[in-house]
Amino acid sequence: MELSPEKKIAGILAPLFGLRSENDLGIGDVAVLREFIDWAAEIGFKLVQLLPIDEMGGDNSPYNAISALAIEPTTLHLAPGSPEDLTREDYEATLADVDLTKLRHGAVKYGAVKKLKRRLLEKAFANFSAHGAHDRPSSAGPAADRQSNFRNFCGQESVWLDDYTFFRALMEENGESEAWDKWPAEHRHIESARAWLEQQSSEKKKQFHDRENFFRYVQWIADEQWSAVKSYAEERGIALMGDIPFGVSYYSADVFSRPEEFALDWCGGAPPESHFKDDQFTQKWGQNWGIPIFHWETMRRRNFDWWRQRVRGIRRTFHLFRIDHVLGFYRIYAFPWRPQQNKKFLPLEWGQMLERTKGRAPHFHPRDDSTPESGEANRREGEHYLRAVLEESGGARVIGEDLGTVPDYVRPSLRSLGVAGFKIPQWEFYHGRVTPGDEYDRLSVATYATHDHKPMRALWEEAFEDATSTSDQARAELEKIATFCGFTRTNDHIDFERDFYPAMMEALFKSESWIAIVMITDLLARKYRFNIPGTAASSNWARRMQRSISQLRSSPKERKRMRMIRELLEKTGRI
Repeated sequence: MELSPEKKIAGILAPLFGLRSENDLGIGDVAVLREFIDWAAEIGFKLVQLLPIDEMGGDNSPYNAISALAIEPTTLHLAPGSPEDLTREDYEATLADVDLTKLRHGAVKYGAVKKLKRRLLEKAFANFSAHGAHDRPSSAGPAADRQSNFRNFCGQESVWLDDYTFFRALMEENGESEAWDKWPAEHRHIESARAWLEQQSSEKKKQFHDRENFFRYVQWIADEQWSAVKSYAEERGIALMGDIPFGVSYYSADVFSRPEEFALDWCGGAPPESHFKDDQFTQKWGQNWGIPIFHWETMRRRNFDWWRQRVRGIRRTFHLFRIDHVLGFYRIYAFPWRPQQNKKFLPLEWGQMLERTKGRAPHFHPRDDSTPESGEANRREGEHYLRAVLEESGGARVIGEDLGTVPDYVRPSLRSLGVAGFKIPQWEFYHGRVTPGDEYDRLSVATYATHDHKPMRALWEEAFEDATSTSDQARAELEKIATFCGFTRTNDHIDFERDFYPAMMEALFKSESWIAIVMITDLLARKYRFNIPGTAASSNWARRMQRSISQLRSSPKERKRMRMIRELLEKTGRI
């Protein structure tokens, strides 16, 4: 893929779990992604951006993965012959007692979906293992080739795969809980857990190793399916953009197997932010993500091998990738308590908080930017860490999500490294002036909303159709967008879809940014959200699109809308 900032392109951001097809298993997967790629290509888009596809924990958040490298099994397409070891008989027998209509309706039912896909993968693994038991390493044929390919994959990825599968099998031993600090004492540390396993009976050890191999098999199938969809996207002229979260879950295979690289008594997050009116804690204290902060010196001594592994993994699957919260490389806001305690700290004043934490306060780590010297130290160290990522990225372009409280030195630093930052038009407001799109840096990504933000249709309703406590803020944001679009009122009644939507899209595509990205909800003028930061809403990470890709394709209204989008892409030079 030729992805040079010299050629402007446009893309769609869509959470994979939210995509829908007529025959999915209750969640978007790589087969649905192929349909979406076809649809995006027909419209004229050149890029599809996804959220992280790392294996999720019990909260189902793609940004709180139990592994920084393992792929989430629910993203896999499971049908007769896919994977090759899954027979029609096994598939139909497994689905015999499943109400697919109910499973597909509404939001993702993670418990049922994970259980179903696990059963199908175990059937496939049993067949694969049975074939392997009858094939000698020297024998020829398709089965032997697959066994050889599996062994090669396990060998090539052993540096991370062995620790991950050990952790994953231990999770099963402990009721599928990833909370390793709640496990029996002998399981809580990787060394003691390995010693525990050695003391088990031969039968128990074999059973445990079989489960490790099952999890290796799932990751092998995931690697094959995602490599295939990447190639398919290339054939359609579509680039896939992945996402690397800056941190990883406290309860992850990475922290469990490499604890010396993480500071487990501090949690990374973001400073207080008045913009997020949905959450009182965020406004008062900030966002406490619960991710352990890094021991950078330990990582440096190891030549940043953990980061290099992450980049190598995402390069196999994506053509370019976005680093979520790239600001964390320069400094990160650290909390001395875990997110589960947020409610206890919400009503406290600063002094009361210090009493409870014994003098430890939320702060920027390793240092704030209060003096030129500390800011310069943060810039220098951040660039050093990022260069390791860039060295490993090879030909894959890197995007940095540089939103929030951004020090003055960060964006120039990212530009100097060749990392594209973000432009949110309603936030590009300096000295009383909205920055016009023709003044945007070419090395940037322009979008109105990410997965964390309100869709434009929801903002419109909040501003003009609903009387809420945040209506004034919504109107102020829309006024900035109107200024960015050069939109002026032509009559007393402005209709969002008829009047504002075309102007909004054209202005975004006309900007000088290398990539213009439209959130799927903004593209379809919908108001639902996939995530509300700082909340535990049941719809977070579970909301699905109301219609399947084929239904969008056949809808006269959507066909008309997409013809208009294609015309705008052609008019603005993004096709």
